Order: sequence, then C-alpha cells, then structure tokens
Amino acid sequence: MRIAVAGATGNIGTRTVAALERAGHDVVGISRKQGVDLISGAGLEEALAGVDAVVDATNGPVGSLEETVAWFGGATANLLAAEERAGVRHHVLLSIVGVHRVEGNAHYAGKREQERLVQAGNVPWTIVPATQFHDFPAMVAGWVTQDGVAPIAPLLLQPIAPADVADVLAMVAVGTPQGRFADVAGPDPQDMVDLARRTLEARGETVKLVPTWDGGLFGVALAGNVMLPGEGAHITPMTFEAWLEQEREAAGR
Repeated sequence: MRIAVAGATGNIGTRTVAALERAGHDVVGISRKQGVDLISGAGLEEALAGVDAVVDATNGPVGSLEETVAWFGGATANLLAAEERAGVRHHVLLSIVGVHRVEGNAHYAGKREQERLVQAGNVPWTIVPATQFHDFPAMVAGWVTQDGVAPIAPLLLQPIAPADVADVLAMVAVGTPQGRFADVAGPDPQDMVDLARRTLEARGETVKLVPTWDGGLFGVALAGNVMLPGEGAHITPMTFEAWLEQEREAAGR
C-alpha cells in the first residue's frame, strides 16, 4: 500500500514511517521539512497522489487555547479536503485517551477539534486514542523546573512506549476504517511523580520533584482515573521498566 504519514519527522511519525517500511509499504512523508505544509497546503496535493491511507501524527505549536484549536483545525481541514480530492480511502488520527474529559488544556482542545473534523468529514476514518508516552513525566518536569525544583502533579497514568504507538498506527492504517479504535495503553498504571523521578535518575539528571496539585501544569480535576484507559483497552507490550533500561543504556549508565 501507499501510505502517507503527516508529522513524519516527529516522535511518533518517524517511528510510524519505520514500522510501515519494515512491513514493505510505500511511505510518503508529510512535514514542512519534507516540503509539505498543512497550513498553507503547499506540496499537499503532490504528496497525496496515489495514496491509499493517511496517518495523522502531527503535533501543533504551543499557543493559547484559541490559537491551538485554530492550528489543529486548519491543518486537519486542509488535510482532509486534499485527501478527499485524491481519493484517499482511510484517515487514521492519533488522539489522546481522556481527551473529552479534560477542559482548559489547549492541546487537548486542539485534539478534540481534530476528532470533530475527522468524524464530520467524508474520508472513512479511524481515531486511535493513546495514553501518555513513557517520556512524558520527565518532559513535564523539564517544562516546570526552576532552580532545580519541579512542582509535578501526582497524576495516575498508564504510559506507553512511542514505538508501540507507532506499531498500532501502522497496523490500523493497513486495515479497514474502524471508527473509534479502543484506547491504546501500556501495561501498568503508575504515578507520574515516580515515573519522572526514575526517568531523571536513569538519565543522570538531578531535579527535586515536589508532588503538588498547585503551581504545576495539571489541576486536581485530573486526579483519579481520568487519564487511564477505559474497558476493553488495547494493551501494548513494552513496560516502563523495559523502556527505562533503554534510557539508561542511551545515557551510558
């Protein structure tokens, strides 16, 4: 099959391209680095010529809620319109578990707009909601660290390996449209503070983590099971411990 991956040079997009190529598919990368701009539409028609399916793993710029929704909405509308003109038969969107249970978060609002447009469009679709990636807790700590101290919410997560997300997207893309796919998650629920602490230690980084619902990026509205997958979830194989060992090896520890 000829499959296009939007966001092909990003964290998940790169891995999805690799997974599809390993399976012998003809993969077209869609990103600004590859001469295709979803906002202006430059290069999009040419990229989608002869494409059977599109995987959308794009990640928008950081901005206000209104700016983020506008970016995701504009990019998705342009992509779907071009797909319809090109006769694409399957649009696969990477989304987030719990995206409809979280208000006030710009990125989540942008993903909801993506989902709305995909569901309302004319291209047959599958939406794949995934939990946070294994590197997410340490990334959050990096965003909020000041003078070696990071306030971090004790969220309950069921993190997933980025490579496993890519494998699921590749599997879905070569199949028939399914509507909303099951929640996709890693094997075990874990505390975000502990995940961040262990990741930073594995990388040899020293940050004092302060568990709190105040002063961080996430409020108490996300406590409990809000971020966890629902019943019938698709559970992927790589544990956080196995991923962490890879991080230790990469850091030479």
